[in-house]
Amino acid sequence: MNAFAAFDPAWIVHQDSHVLVLNKPAGVPCMAPRQGIVDDLPSRASKALGQTLKVHQRLDAATSGLIVYSLSDAATRSLAAQFESRSVKKRYLVAANWRGNGRVLDGRLDGKKARTEVEVLSRRGDRALLSATIETGRRHQIRRHLADAGAPVAGDLRYGGPPAPHLLLQSETLEIHQGRWSLPALPVFDHWLEGEDSTPLDEVGALETRLRGAAQQRYWLSQTSTTCFRLANGEGDGLRGFAVDVYGDHFVLHLYDEGSKHEETILDALMRLGPGGIYVKRRPRQANELVEAGERAPAGPLRGVPAPDPLIVHEEDVAYSVRLGDGLSTGLFLDQRDARRRVRESAKGKSVLNLFAYTGGFSIAAAVGGANRVASVDASKGALARAEAAMHTLGFADHETWRHDCFDALAILKKRGDRFDIVVADPPTYSRVKKKRWTSGKDWTRLAEACFHVCERGATLLLSSNDSRMSARAFRRFVHEGARRANVEIQSLRDLPDPPDFPAREAALKRLWVTLLP
Repeated sequence: MNAFAAFDPAWIVHQDSHVLVLNKPAGVPCMAPRQGIVDDLPSRASKALGQTLKVHQRLDAATSGLIVYSLSDAATRSLAAQFESRSVKKRYLVAANWRGNGRVLDGRLDGKKARTEVEVLSRRGDRALLSATIETGRRHQIRRHLADAGAPVAGDLRYGGPPAPHLLLQSETLEIHQGRWSLPALPVFDHWLEGEDSTPLDEVGALETRLRGAAQQRYWLSQTSTTCFRLANGEGDGLRGFAVDVYGDHFVLHLYDEGSKHEETILDALMRLGPGGIYVKRRPRQANELVEAGERAPAGPLRGVPAPDPLIVHEEDVAYSVRLGDGLSTGLFLDQRDARRRVRESAKGKSVLNLFAYTGGFSIAAAVGGANRVASVDASKGALARAEAAMHTLGFADHETWRHDCFDALAILKKRGDRFDIVVADPPTYSRVKKKRWTSGKDWTRLAEACFHVCERGATLLLSSNDSRMSARAFRRFVHEGARRANVEIQSLRDLPDPPDFPAREAALKRLWVTLLP
């Protein structure tokens, strides 16, 4: 689909036999950040244009705007001398909550001298459009200097900037001996100055632009064997009220609150990215709200053609079966891709217990990784049937399915003296099985204790929560208390980082990788 085009000729600002000037979109890296995946701007431009590019400068992946490359030996020597002598003139546009007038920000960054001159171009209350010029090019120089001055760049998740559709830092003017080029400020700057913190949901063009920007940040994933991932993650990608997942050639649109009011406009913008079809999941406001699946999650696509049912997708060459029109969930939680990899890489020769197994994503990962025994526990007969079918397809013989409430299953296993090398617990925030109720929070102490009781010495546990109300600190405290009650000793407890395709201003996902003392 055209959302993941490697190079757009519209990025070319100037090209002759000596230099190439590009307008880099936000989200496109200037150097390959991942080994084995070529997704950086010079590589993509070189391949598209059939010419070798020489690199003289870099912009942060999140920064947009002008960047120059040389195409001839003479230009390479000339640009190298200009950058070395600091005769290249660069100006950046910045949006920030800036008070006062222009000033010079001096200081050392990473032990080296750094100087940033800031000028106020316009303002709306505390929101200001700034011009920033730098004599040096230290890592994240403008972003760090403004953050140190108490005015981090809008949209800068790393340095605590105020909400914005993306990092509002644009390389606006570039002057070298070979020429001078300038860009107009992106429309998003004006929107932000006027008080719009996210992309307007009633403008198809603005939505398409932001979605394409998000797609560029996921371009590297589109170049791997992974065919299912998150394309846009709500506020983390500057898109209020909705998220979008990729499943092969199809999209799944998740609508929340305000996004629901603009469903048709969002669908129009998404279709411009070229998917085969779009399925919609209209999410309830509360996790414990009972909804009619047909109303909230139509069985067929609302745009385009249906996907195969089931649809086979891949995560790093591991096949999973999903059903895009089967209720609010597809059968695979995409934010656990890296956690499934960890289980797969740790499972060889191990026994694995997968609690709240759903359709068996972690069970499949364990089997592919060489586990010698896998037990899947879930209260849903239909979900376990899908898990069993997947394990049968893999030819995995030692798979047990337990249709039980999780706590009942753990009590039986404890009484039998059954123990596992790896235990996975990824419960929902809220659930009810008959008269038994699970609510994330303090119930985690009870769940962690029960999990520890069925662990071998030196076992590994993956404990996961998507409860936005529970802090990471509280989660760790509940797990430690569970270990104390179970009388086991934790050797290490590590927080897993957020998946790169799930950026969030306030992350809800929390995962703990726990190792017990042998």
